[in-house]
Amino acid sequence: MPDPAQPTDWHALSTEEALARLESRTEGLERPEAERRLAEHGPNQLKQAESRPWWKRLLEQFNNILMLVLIVAAIASLGLGHTLDAAAIFGVVLIIALIGFIQEGKAEQALESIRQMLSPRANVLRDGRRETIPAEELVPGDIVLVESGDRVPADLRLLEARRFRTEEASLTGESTPVDKDTAAVEAESDLGDRSGMAYASTIVVQGNARGLVVETGAHTQIGRISEMLRGVEQLKTPLLRQIDRAGQVLAFFILVAAALTGAFGVLVHGQPLVEMFMAAVGLAVAAIPEGLPAIVTIGLALGVQAMARRNAIIRRLPAVETLGSISTIFSDKTGTLTRNEMTAQAIWLPQGEVHIEGIGFAPEGSFHRVSEGEPEEAALDLDEDHALRHFLKVGVLCNDAELAEDDGRWKIHGDPTEGALVVAAAKAGLTTVKLRGDHSRSDAIPFESERKYMATLHEVDGEQLLMVKGAPDRLLEMCHRVHTESGEVELDPEEWEARMHALSERGLRVLALAEKRVSDVHELADEHAEEELVLLGLVGLLDPPRDEAIEAVKDCLAAGIRPVMITGDHAVTALAIARQLGFAHTERAISGREIEAMSDADLEAIILEVDVFARAAPEHKLRLVQAMQAKGGICAMTGDGVNDGPALKRADVGVAMGIQGTEAAKEAAEMVLADDNFATIVGAIREGRKVYDNIRKTITFLLPTNGGQGLAIMLAVLAGTTLPVTPLQALWVNMVVAVTLGLALAFEDAEQDIMTRQPRNPDASLLDLFLLWRVVFVSLLLLVGVFGMFSWILEHGGSEMLARTGAVNMLVMGSAAYLINSRYLLRSTLSMAGIFGSRPVWASIGIIVMLQLGWTYLPFMQVIFGSEGLGLGHWGVILAGSLAIYLIVEIEKRVLRARGFRGQPRRP
Repeated sequence: MPDPAQPTDWHALSTEEALARLESRTEGLERPEAERRLAEHGPNQLKQAESRPWWKRLLEQFNNILMLVLIVAAIASLGLGHTLDAAAIFGVVLIIALIGFIQEGKAEQALESIRQMLSPRANVLRDGRRETIPAEELVPGDIVLVESGDRVPADLRLLEARRFRTEEASLTGESTPVDKDTAAVEAESDLGDRSGMAYASTIVVQGNARGLVVETGAHTQIGRISEMLRGVEQLKTPLLRQIDRAGQVLAFFILVAAALTGAFGVLVHGQPLVEMFMAAVGLAVAAIPEGLPAIVTIGLALGVQAMARRNAIIRRLPAVETLGSISTIFSDKTGTLTRNEMTAQAIWLPQGEVHIEGIGFAPEGSFHRVSEGEPEEAALDLDEDHALRHFLKVGVLCNDAELAEDDGRWKIHGDPTEGALVVAAAKAGLTTVKLRGDHSRSDAIPFESERKYMATLHEVDGEQLLMVKGAPDRLLEMCHRVHTESGEVELDPEEWEARMHALSERGLRVLALAEKRVSDVHELADEHAEEELVLLGLVGLLDPPRDEAIEAVKDCLAAGIRPVMITGDHAVTALAIARQLGFAHTERAISGREIEAMSDADLEAIILEVDVFARAAPEHKLRLVQAMQAKGGICAMTGDGVNDGPALKRADVGVAMGIQGTEAAKEAAEMVLADDNFATIVGAIREGRKVYDNIRKTITFLLPTNGGQGLAIMLAVLAGTTLPVTPLQALWVNMVVAVTLGLALAFEDAEQDIMTRQPRNPDASLLDLFLLWRVVFVSLLLLVGVFGMFSWILEHGGSEMLARTGAVNMLVMGSAAYLINSRYLLRSTLSMAGIFGSRPVWASIGIIVMLQLGWTYLPFMQVIFGSEGLGLGHWGVILAGSLAIYLIVEIEKRVLRARGFRGQPRRP
C-alpha cells in the first residue's frame, strides 16, 4: 500500500499498476479487508467547516434593532441614576438573548442532523457482488460503479469508461464536461487533462464507468483544496427577513411615539423631564416584541424537523414557506406515484403472449402461454421454448441490475425496471452471474433519456451480437425485421403497435428488446444500434400505484392542489395509472412530441386542462413549469436525473428523489424525499401550511400584549395620570409571555381544515388586514382590562403598587385567555377540544401562572418590580376579566364567520 503522506501520480499509472499498487482486483475487495482499510484510513469524509463559536452566536442575538433599542434604554436609565431599572432591563434582555441562543443552537443541531441524512451513497463491488453503501465507508482499493447523474464519491482511477463525461467545475472552474477514458497520461499533466481519473465531488453528466478508489477523504483533490461539501442553508429565510424589516419599521414608529408622548407630558402637563423620559422608555419597552424573531426561527426549525421525520428533507429553508402556496405538483410516475416494484407480467413474442406468474423480486413463478386472453394452466418448458429463453437471456445481458438475497429478502441492486428482467430470467433458471460470465460485455451504449435505449455488445456462439433494450416506440423505428421460429421476417409496425397498446391499456410499462449480428466492431457508436435491428418482442412490467398515493391525490384535490403526472411511459399506460390514482383530468394525455410542436402560448392554453404528460423527456419538464408559472401557478416538480436539474431549479419547490435520485438532482432541489413517495410531498405541504399558520397565530398573539401595554402607558401620559405599568413591569410581561405563552403556538397541531383550504397567496403580507384588525382589537381589549383593573383597585383604596400589580396580572392572564382564542384564527374554540385540546398551551399557562404567583408574592420580586400581594377578590376580578376577553374574541370570530370571512390570504 502506498504511503498516504506521499501523493501518488495515479493518473500516470496503468490500470494494472494501480490495482497492484493498492493490492486490489477488478472483483473488488473482500469484506474483512475493506473493514481493515476503513479502520486504517478513516471514513471518506471531508473535514467539515467549523460551526460558529458559541460566543459569536450569543452576540448575534443582540444584533437586532428591537434588542438594541432596549439596550440603549437601559444605558440611558443607568445614566439618569435609575440603577435598578437599568439592571432589570439588562437582565431581561440577557435572558431573552439566552433563550434565543439555546433555541437557535437546537435548530442548528437539527439542521446538521438533516444534512447528515443527505450524505451520498456509492455502488461498490465487494466479494465480487454489487452493493450500495454509504460513501463515507469507501476505502482505497474499492471498485466503484458510477453512472450519469452520480456525484463521484472518491478519487477514482478509471478501469472502464463508456461514453463517460464528468463536470469538473468544482475543481478546475471549467464548466464544459470533460471526456474520460482509461488511458494513463504524463505525470506532469494538469488536473483538467487527467482523462483517466474521476475526482471526488465532480458530477457524471453522461455514460457510466467502473473505477478504482485511489484516494478518500482529506487526501482527495477536493480535500486538498479544502472545499466544503454543500449542506443545508442557514436559518435566514424570506419570512425571517420580512420580520426583521417589520421589526425595524416597528422600532422606528415606537421610538417616535415614545418621544412624542414624553414631549407631550413635559410640554402640556408640565411633568418632570426625567420622569417623562422614563415613561417614554417604558412605552418603548412595553411595545417592542423582542422575543418575536427567536420564536419564528423556532417555528421554522420545528417544521423542518417534523418534515424530516416524515421523510421530507428540506435542503433550503425558504421551501418551508413556499410549500404552503403550492397549487400544482408535477410528479414522476414510476416509484413516486407507483411502488417501483417492477414485475414482468407479460412477454409478447412473435409466436404470441406469455404470462409470468409471481409479484415482487422473489424469483418464484412459472410461464404460461396466453390463449384467448387467458393464461393456459400448463406451465411452459423453457428448455423447449428457445425463443422465450433467448428473449430472457438478452434481457439479462443488456442490463446492469443484479438480484441479491439479503436476510431472506430479495432485493435489486440497480434500476428496478432492469431488475424486473433479471427476476424474470431467474424464474426461468437463468442467473446473471453465469450468463454474464459466459458472454462478457465488450462495449455498451448507456441508457440516456435523449436516446431512450441501451445497447450492449457480446459474443454469443462465436459471433458478435448487439443487444438493444428500450422504449418500444423508439425501437420500432429502429427495427426492420422480427425474429420468428421460421427465421427473420418483415416487421409489421401496426401489429406491434397494437400489441404495445394492448399491454399499455392494462397499466403495464412496456419495453422492447432487439438484436443485430455484427462483425469487427470494437467500439459501439449510435449508428450501429439505430438501424437494421431485429425485434425480439415486448415485455410488460407491472408497477401498481401506491395505496398512500391514491389517498394523497384525494387530499391534493380537496386542498386545491392539482397533481400532474409526467412520465416516459406510453400515454395509454400513463392514463390507466392516472385513472387508478383518481386524477381529475384523464380524458387525454399530451406526448413529448406534442409539447415540442407547441408554442409557449399553446402550452399555456392547455396546461390547466391536462393532467398526464407521456413520453416526456427532462427538457419538457422545464417548459411545463414555465407554462404553469406563466398562468400564476406555484408548482413543485419532482426529478431524479441529471437532466432534471433546470426544471428543479426553475420550479418554486424542486423535489429530488432520495433513493432513485442522482446527486445532481439533489443538488438542484430544495427538498429531498427519503422514500421517493408522492404522499410524502403532500405531507410536506401539509406541514408547510401548518408552520406558516402557526407563525401567523404566534404573531397575532404576541403583538396585542405589547400593544395593550404600550397603549396603557401612552394613554396615561396623554391624560396626565399615573402610569398603570412601570417600564420594569412591562419588560417582565414581555419576557414571560414571549418565553412561555409565545412558544406554545409553535407546537400546535394543524387545524382540521388545513388541507381543505385553497393554497395561500405567496405575495400576501404576513400581517394582512385581518391580522392587523385582530391585533388592534385585542390590544384595545387588553388596554380596557389593564386600565379597568388599575382604576378599580385605586378606587377601592388600594395603593399604586397594588393597582399596578393587579394591572400586570390582568394583562398576563388576559393574554393567557387570548392564547386559547389564538389556537384557531377564525374557528371557534368553544368546545372541549378547542379549550383543552393542546398540551403545550396548558403547560405554558401553568408555567406563567406559577411565575406570576412568584412575581406577586416573593419578597425579592416585590423589591425589584414594585409588586404587592393580591387578595382573593382581586384574583376573582382578574379571572372574570380574562374570561370576558376570551368570550368577546369568540363573539368577534362568530361575527366574521357569519359574514363569510375566511381569514386566510388566498391566491387572487
